[in-house]
Amino acid sequence: MDKHPAPAPLAEVLQPLFARTHAPPAPCFASIDDWWPVFRDARVDWVEPIDQALIGGVLADRVGYAFAAGYQAALRRLDADLPLDRMACFSVTEEGGGHPRAVQSTLTAAPGGFILSGKKKWATLSSAGGVGLVVAATGLDAAGRNRLKVVRLNLGARGVEVIRMPETPFCPEIPHCRLALDDVEVNRHQILDGDGYERFVKPFRTLEDVHVGAAVLAYIFAVARRYDWPRGAAQELLQLLVALRALGLADPASPAVHVALEGVFNARHHLLERCTPHWERVAAGERERWQRDVALSGIAGGVRAKRAEVAWEKLQQPPPSRP
Repeated sequence: MDKHPAPAPLAEVLQPLFARTHAPPAPCFASIDDWWPVFRDARVDWVEPIDQALIGGVLADRVGYAFAAGYQAALRRLDADLPLDRMACFSVTEEGGGHPRAVQSTLTAAPGGFILSGKKKWATLSSAGGVGLVVAATGLDAAGRNRLKVVRLNLGARGVEVIRMPETPFCPEIPHCRLALDDVEVNRHQILDGDGYERFVKPFRTLEDVHVGAAVLAYIFAVARRYDWPRGAAQELLQLLVALRALGLADPASPAVHVALEGVFNARHHLLERCTPHWERVAAGERERWQRDVALSGIAGGVRAKRAEVAWEKLQQPPPSRP
């Protein structure tokens, strides 16, 4: 993994979470452009992406901006060299879906560098002023499967067109775009080391679950504190936040992490159900946004459950015998 300073002690993370939630209700951000500088400036004090997700969650005034904080944090866990002062996106999906075999975008050698071409969709939080991690194929391996690489791309570069997609029913504040890549010139330093699927696409599924899950729970914890929910509910939310923080520091490829994460998400589901009456204490606008956006919590639940099942099978296998 990338070298960086040791994680902050847990107490040094929890104390700011409590301090931030002593404040009055969060401001109502008019747009993602209003929210972004607040999160950008707050997260620079935190080394670990999972801690950036937590702070971003308590600063949010809705699920959408908590999601954005978690998503940005997960990307920095995936690629530590992404700039902190610009929004980033991870662009995998194409017309045929998000599976590696659906990637038709190509990265080909050219005099002086490489050429990136293709079309992407569902590039979340992409903008002409941002940076993208774009997945492209370099050819086929011996088994006929796509060889994938990830390119770190300035989305304002020549040949890149960012096309806004229609708003989604929940979290409509979060922009999703199509990317049209027309013979974009790429140098070798923009191509990230490692297999694009094993090193980036595969672990990001877990990293996104952990970091977005932590940010959204931190947002709910802030709501619970600001609107004086029963102390027991706030304590249970904090308990799950501590668990997610630990998972955010762990290896996303570990089967034990996948099993533990499924347990945390199951506990979250039951806790949110029990907390439903407490939302009556919350200001009408924020409560209505929550009711609109709560569906985000169920996204990819089947994928996580399958991943946990496979992880259980791996953990139940006997360890290899020593010679």
